[in-house]
Amino acid sequence: MSSRSNHARLVALEKQMEAAAAAFDFEKAAALRDEIARLKGESDDIVGQAPPGQIGLGSNAPVRQPPKGWTRPKKPGPMTSNHKGRGER
Repeated sequence: MSSRSNHARLVALEKQMEAAAAAFDFEKAAALRDEIARLKGESDDIVGQAPPGQIGLGSNAPVRQPPKGWTRPKKPGPMTSNHKGRGER
C-alpha cells in the first residue's frame, strides 16, 4: 500500500470509529481503534497504557522548595501543656 492510500484508509477508519462511538457501539469502535493502531504500527498491548516512567506518585510533580531563609520551627517539648500522656484522651 502506498502512503497516500494508507492515509486515506486511516481517515476512513477514524470516521467510522467516531460514528460507532456516537451510536454507542463501543465494541465496534474499539475494534476500529485497534485496526488503526495496527496500521500505524503500534502494538496492541501498548494502546491506552502510560509510557514507562510516567506511573507512580509525583512522577511529574516538581519538588517544592521552602522560601530562602526559612528554617523549620523547633518541636515542642513533651512537657508542654497541650501534651497528653499515653492512654489519656
